[in-house]
Amino acid sequence: MKGQTVNSDTRTTPGAGRGAFVSASRRARLGSASVNLKILSDHLGVHIGQRGDELFFLDDNPEAVELAKKAIQALELMPTQGDTPKPWEVECLAGLLKADPDIDLEGFFRSYRPQLGPERLVVARTPTQRLYLEAIRQNDLVFGIGPAGTGKTFLAVAMAVEALLSGQVSRLVLTRPAVEAGERLGFLPGDLAEKIDPYLRPLYDALSELLAPDKFARLNQHRLIEVAPLAFMRGRTLSGAFVILDEAQNTTREQMKMFLTRLGPGSKAVVTGDPGQSDLPGGCPKGLNEAMELLPGLESVAFCRFSGRDVVRHRLVRQILAAYEKGTKASPADQDND
Repeated sequence: MKGQTVNSDTRTTPGAGRGAFVSASRRARLGSASVNLKILSDHLGVHIGQRGDELFFLDDNPEAVELAKKAIQALELMPTQGDTPKPWEVECLAGLLKADPDIDLEGFFRSYRPQLGPERLVVARTPTQRLYLEAIRQNDLVFGIGPAGTGKTFLAVAMAVEALLSGQVSRLVLTRPAVEAGERLGFLPGDLAEKIDPYLRPLYDALSELLAPDKFARLNQHRLIEVAPLAFMRGRTLSGAFVILDEAQNTTREQMKMFLTRLGPGSKAVVTGDPGQSDLPGGCPKGLNEAMELLPGLESVAFCRFSGRDVVRHRLVRQILAAYEKGTKASPADQDND
């Protein structure tokens, strides 16, 4: 099988014909022991070899080779926290190229990136994530539907923080229903704030990752950020706010209608949820499912549906979701009425 050398840098290797050195910056992007090369090899179905500072292919498929070359060159374009892309970021890069070999990666990484300041980097990693960010910018109400690990909540919070910091809205309101995940926790000690804090902790985690501690404390102190259970939304009118309803699969029909009718002038809302992971009692009408049936087609309302291909957590999460999906299809009698 004939090898093909990667033109990794403009400086040619002396006496090596088409050979090329891997630049110092690109060596850092390949990761420790060139682990990112192995990830690209596995995901793109090509063998990428390395001899010293030179990369080469051992494949006869020209389309696959060109795709891998584009992926290696794109490593330097990828926005990352730090010098070396993390394995999940490289997996997302391979997924982007497999979904669209002609994609303009530089334009993709530059577009629809929430502006949170130089110390925080958030960027779309999959085509659905980019559509999601675009939908949030262009619509007043957006539903992010899909499995865990696809960035639905994190990206929504990032867009909310951007809107607050840029003055598009005057405050953030983040809420989720206080429903136990299949457990009976019984009596919880402490005051009301301490009782509900565990249900809201994921939203606080997202905020703390996106905002510097002093900035978060300042915004929180001035009541520009509110994190509260869904039950606290009744009777309110939320004007000039960016509102996020997380874990919406655990809302009843009445709760969903109540939430959606809280929106006031100048407000924007994002609803996130996974219909396949509802913790509501059997037979209870599910608000998210009803909204998915009634609201498509309304002006300034958008639905973005994520799948296992959009998972940006550990690669095992994607495999677990696929296994459960396969098992559910094989045993339709055991499905929950979502």
